[in-house]
Amino acid sequence: MKHLVAALLVLLSMHAHARGYAEREDVQDFITDMQARHGFNAAQLSVLFGKTRPIPAVLKAIAPPTDPRVKSWKNYRARFIEPKRTAAGLAFWQRHAGTLAKAEALTGVPAEIIVAIIGIETIYGKHLGRFDSFAALATLAFDYPPRAELFRRELEALLLLAREESRPPDSYRGSFAGAIGLPQFLPSSIRAYATDFDGDGRIDLTGSPEDAIGSVANFLKIHGWETGGPVTVKVGADETASQSLLAEGILPRRRPQEMASLGIEIPADAPDAPAALIDLVTPDTPTEYWLGYQNFYVVTRYNRSSFYAMAVWQFAQTLKERNTSIR
Repeated sequence: MKHLVAALLVLLSMHAHARGYAEREDVQDFITDMQARHGFNAAQLSVLFGKTRPIPAVLKAIAPPTDPRVKSWKNYRARFIEPKRTAAGLAFWQRHAGTLAKAEALTGVPAEIIVAIIGIETIYGKHLGRFDSFAALATLAFDYPPRAELFRRELEALLLLAREESRPPDSYRGSFAGAIGLPQFLPSSIRAYATDFDGDGRIDLTGSPEDAIGSVANFLKIHGWETGGPVTVKVGADETASQSLLAEGILPRRRPQEMASLGIEIPADAPDAPAALIDLVTPDTPTEYWLGYQNFYVVTRYNRSSFYAMAVWQFAQTLKERNTSIR
């Protein structure tokens, strides 16, 4: 069913809006709102939307997987923690050791976490994305109802960012979801968290690894990274004991001993701090259970997925273990 819905969205996008977005009532409402709240020129926005076409590949890329077996921690982990990405990460760390040390000193975010995030997002700039960010966000804002509200906010943020940077809105390139640069920041995150870390008077997340490093660190710091705090600890659990705790979500709420009283097997050296129970599922394999502390939760603010946060953590530890010469 999900596959059919995605296909229908693509067809509607291709046939109903082949002449561009400017003639649509919902787009004109958006333009009117941008004029009223931010002072944009409505005629100029109409011209921009008039030459913008929906991108079927964007709708295809964002469609949820149809096979539940795709949700596999083992497969997900293997995509990111592998020899080529690890080698690229070590090389990136060596090239930018001074900048990473500066970012860690200023924010408390470990260098290996920063390196891991940039590596998982774009393999250090190798996969930045080639989509027209404005057209991609317009496609999602007006032709993907499940998340239209989110992407209209990001489209608004891109227009504001372009005005602030004196750039044409359709000059940005990035992922199918509108994420930009080495750290794949959405436009709203660029405006809120990106920083001119190389001190050249401008923020460039695509061409300046220094700005990317500083911006990732700043994002995590602002979202509550605890310097020296724990991230995660593996625990034992069964489906019955874990059910109620998993239902509480990933916000750290309970201390380990409280979880132990509910049937979770807690190692003796587990830090005594609020945590959440995290499950990492692989089909036909016993589920892994972990405690996710505040810093684990902070990484999920970057990408709201426990798989993602655990991949960042384990990739970071792999990099740190193999980079002892720098540490």
